[in-house]
Amino acid sequence: MPTYTLHLSDEVDPGAPDALDRAKLVADRFIWPAFWFTALWFFWHRLWLAGLLVLAAEVAAWAIGASLGLSPLAGFVVTLLLSLLIGLEASSLRRWTYERSGRPLRDAVTASDAKEAEVKLVGRWLDRHGPAAPSAPPRMPPYAKTGSPALGLFPEADGHR
Repeated sequence: MPTYTLHLSDEVDPGAPDALDRAKLVADRFIWPAFWFTALWFFWHRLWLAGLLVLAAEVAAWAIGASLGLSPLAGFVVTLLLSLLIGLEASSLRRWTYERSGRPLRDAVTASDAKEAEVKLVGRWLDRHGPAAPSAPPRMPPYAKTGSPALGLFPEADGHR
């Protein structure tokens, strides 16, 4: 089961339910679209610096392979290994970008999918920081005021049959 991390900006009020609308959830797993599309995946997710670093690494690998005179098969293997590394580290680069932009890691949870992770993180966020507004005292049910030893299963006898 993958681990999901929650990233929120520093100016968020603790326990504010509307703050989670601006939160970013990042799964720590292999990212297949990042494997196939490498730098384009980063640009699609607006991770500009990480995308430029990945693009620079790809160009450098191509230039080194060309200068060494590698065969096309060896060049393909190098490109495949670089794409594998990008797919493995895409979520780490995404978390790094969020840290740099003022959205530090606030929480982490293990879940089977993103929906379950959201439910767990929202529950933790609201429980940890308490409710945003004080709750009303619980209402007493009508049978509790009578002092009857019955548990509410029978109505109070009103004196006549």
